[in-house]
Amino acid sequence: MASAARAVTPLYAGDVTPADAWAALAQSTNTQLVDVRTQAEWSFAGVPSLDSLNKTVKTVSWKFYPNFEVNTRFIEQLEQAVADKNAPLYFLCKTGGRSTDAAIAATAAGYTQCYNIEGGFEGDININHQRGQVNGWKASRLPWQQA
Repeated sequence: MASAARAVTPLYAGDVTPADAWAALAQSTNTQLVDVRTQAEWSFAGVPSLDSLNKTVKTVSWKFYPNFEVNTRFIEQLEQAVADKNAPLYFLCKTGGRSTDAAIAATAAGYTQCYNIEGGFEGDININHQRGQVNGWKASRLPWQQA
C-alpha cells in the first residue's frame, strides 16, 4: 500500500549572504530590504543605505527594546510597508536570529519569497569583542549610515 505524498512547505526561502541580498536588491525594483531590529539599534548601530538603488529600507521591529517582547503587530506593519506578497523580501537584524524568525512568520502569513541575511547588520563578535568586522552587512562593506 502506497502512502500519500505530502507537500512540504518550507519555513522560509533560505539564508543568503549580504552580497547576494545587495545584488538581488539592485536587480529588481520590487525586491525589498526589511530591517527588523529595534529603534535603539537603528539609532545607535546605524542602518543600511539603499540610496544608490533609489530604494528605502523598510523598518519593522520584530521585537521591542528594552524587554525584547515580540511585536504582535509585526505582520500587520509588514503588510503596510510591503503590500505585494510576491515581492522578494530580505530580512536583516543584528546577527541573523530575529530576521530568521521574521522570515518564517512572513512566509506563514503568505509572503512567497522571504530570505534571511546571514550575519545580519553587525555580524559576529571578533577576538577583540567587536562587531562589524567578521561577517554581516557592515563587514561586507555594503552601504550604511549612522542614524
